Amino acid sequence: TSNKIMEPQSQNLKTAPSLTLGRFHISEDYGFLLPNPLKELPDHYRPWMEIANRLPHLIGSHQLRAQVNEMPLLNCQFLTGYREQRLAHLVLSFITMGYVWQDGEAQPKEVLPRTLALPLVEVSRNLGLPPILLHSDVVLANWATRNPGRPLEIRNLDPIVLFPGGESLRGFILVTVLVEKAAVPGIKALVQAVNAVLLPSPDSLLQALQQLRLSIQDITRSLGQMHDYVDPDIFYAVIRIFFSGWKDNPAMPAGLLYEGVSKEPLHYSGASAAQSTVLHAFDEFLGVRHSKESTDFLHRMRDYMPPSHRAFIEEIHSAPSLRDHILSSGNSQLLTAYNQCVEALAALRSYHLAMVTKYLITAAPKAKGRKTSHLPEPPQALEERGTGGTAVVRFLKSVRDKTIEAILHQSG
Repeated sequence: TSNKIMEPQSQNLKTAPSLTLGRFHISEDYGFLLPNPLKELPDHYRPWMEIANRLPHLIGSHQLRAQVNEMPLLNCQFLTGYREQRLAHLVLSFITMGYVWQDGEAQPKEVLPRTLALPLVEVSRNLGLPPILLHSDVVLANWATRNPGRPLEIRNLDPIVLFPGGESLRGFILVTVLVEKAAVPGIKALVQAVNAVLLPSPDSLLQALQQLRLSIQDITRSLGQMHDYVDPDIFYAVIRIFFSGWKDNPAMPAGLLYEGVSKEPLHYSGASAAQSTVLHAFDEFLGVRHSKESTDFLHRMRDYMPPSHRAFIEEIHSAPSLRDHILSSGNSQLLTAYNQCVEALAALRSYHLAMVTKYLITAAPKAKGRKTSHLPEPPQALEERGTGGTAVVRFLKSVRDKTIEAILHQSG
C-alpha cells in the first residue's frame, strides 16, 4: 500500500526538495545515534546477555574464552525488529573482541568458535554490516539514559556493554555519544542547505550554513570532554586493543577464521571514528577533497556504517555542488558563511589530531617507560596506528590540510 500513496507525488519530485532525514533512518532528535537502544534481548538469548553483562570481569579474570566455548549455538530467528538486531550485533561483537584479545596482543585467538561466529555473521548479514565491532555498536547503539526526562549529559548516561577500562572506557564511549548528539543540528542544517540550493533560496542557505558552523564548533567542544573523563594511560594500555581489528594489524596478519562460516580467515578493520557518518556527510556537502590514500580508507570505512547512513552520504554526494552554487551566485555573504564552515571543520580536525597525539603518540613512550605498574604491557603492534589500521597522525594531518584547501577565494 505504501507504494500507492507515493505514486501521485513522484510526478513533482523534480520540483520539490526531496532530501529528508526520515528516508535514511536518521533521527530528528538523535541524528545517527539509535534512538533509545534496547538493553535486553528476548529470553532465548540469555546466554549471550549473561556473558555480555559480565564482560569486564570475564576478560579481566581470563575466563571469557572458557565461557564462550560452553555457550550454546543460538540462531537469530527469534530476534524481532531492527533494535533487537542492533543489540544482538552489539553484544556478539563485544564478546568477539573480548574473546580474540582476552590475553593481549601476544596471544590473540585466531579462530572464532562457531557458537559466536555463526550468529554474529547471521545478524551482520541481516543488518548489512561486517561481523566485527563497529562505531555503530560501541557508540550509536550503546547508550541508555538513567532518567529519560533529563538531558543527554554524562551524568545521565550509561553504556549498555563494556570492556575493561573502568571509568575511562565509560567516559570514552559516552563523550563520543555526546559528540554524535552535538552533530544533530549540523545534520539538519545540511539537509536544509541541500534543499535551499535546489530551490534556490539564498536566505535559507545562509541560515543553514551559519547553523552548520555552530554545530561543528559544538562538536569540538563536546570532544573536549575526553580530557575530563578519559585517562590517556588507561586508554593506551587497556582499552585500545579491544577496538583493534584483523586487517592491517601486525598482531593478526593472517586475519580471523570464523568457524563454520568460511574456510579462509577473514580480514576486517577495527572500530574507528572514521566510521562515524558525520564528517563524511560534512565533507561531501562542503566539497572537501582528500588525498587518494585518505579517500580510499574513508570510502572503505563507509562499508562499516549502517547501509541507510551510507546511502545518506551518497545522496549528498550526488546533490548539486554547493561550491559551484556559491561561486556562481556571486553572493559574498554565502561565500563567507561557507568558508567559516570549512574553517570550523579544519579546527575540529586540528583538535582531533591534538587529542590523538595525547592519547596515542605521547602515551606510547610513557607506557614503555613504566617498569612497574598495575597496567598491562601496552600493545606494540598498534604503536603508530589507529584502531582502523591507518598510520593515524599522517592520516589526520592530511585530512585537516585538505580541509583547509577547500576554502573558497572571491573571484574577480
